[in-house]
Amino acid sequence: MRPHTRSTRTLRLATAAATMGALLALPLATAASAASPTVPVGTYPDGVAVNPSTNTVYVTNQNDSTVSVINGSTNTVTATVQVGIYPSAVAVNPSTNTVYVANNGDSTVSAINGSTNAVTSTVSVGSGPSAVAVNPSTNTVYVANYSGNSVSVIKYSIQRLGGGPVPTVTATVQVGSKPSAVAVNPSTNTVYVTNQYDRGVSVINGSTNTVTATVQVGNSPSAVAVNPSTNTVYVANKGGKTVSVINGSTNAVTATLKVGNVPSAVAVNPSTNTVFVANSLGNSVSVINGSNNTVTATVPVGSGPSAVAVNPSTN
Repeated sequence: MRPHTRSTRTLRLATAAATMGALLALPLATAASAASPTVPVGTYPDGVAVNPSTNTVYVTNQNDSTVSVINGSTNTVTATVQVGIYPSAVAVNPSTNTVYVANNGDSTVSAINGSTNAVTSTVSVGSGPSAVAVNPSTNTVYVANYSGNSVSVIKYSIQRLGGGPVPTVTATVQVGSKPSAVAVNPSTNTVYVTNQYDRGVSVINGSTNTVTATVQVGNSPSAVAVNPSTNTVYVANKGGKTVSVINGSTNAVTATLKVGNVPSAVAVNPSTNTVFVANSLGNSVSVINGSNNTVTATVPVGSGPSAVAVNPSTN
């Protein structure tokens, strides 16, 4: 379970109406207006994911044990789905239109049918799951268990006589201390896990479910994202106000970038090679150009942003 200081109940949607260079030249009030609109959701929204195929956004509301479903075209909540206790993270497989929710409070993962918004299965994982990611190429789900210092590997198979997918935990991979985030590069079938207390990132081979490397990064790494197009990994270091850039081929840190106060989430748009970092105590999003590793803009958003996701189809 991660500490929280605010009861924020909104999702801020940032648009790329202006170029990043133009955003830098804007006065603060104009730059703030680039982040619009704000969609009311449940209590303590702390995870967000997007299905670019359907332009649908999913937000976990921790204190409500629900997921808000948002139509990305109209920016309206179209459904609220009841899941497990204290849902802390969400991921989407656009290939199967399935949504996966890590429930921190009861150590389970709920699978949601994206077409019907119905929960089709619930599977037990390790202790205190805090993050979830999916490899759409292999239809494999990875869950970082914060209290269990492990990653649960889940495979889903379709029932022969209809119904939802049947989950099976096929492996449990031991990683570092307090794993708080997980991301997958489907192109290389590699999984990255931030270990918050070790200042390290565990690199897992998705074919063998073994840790092949541990990369030292900044203080209290809390989030991770991958650009599969460039095989680059971005790690938000909450304690150091930095983002570490890792070469996925060599597992070497190639740059360390200063961002806002307490960066707690990171996402990548591979189509534009742009990285977005939510600064939870800076009430802002840092925008990074992935080509030259420079911060090109800082966009003010709502209070305590704790998660960020990108729809590459709509930018």
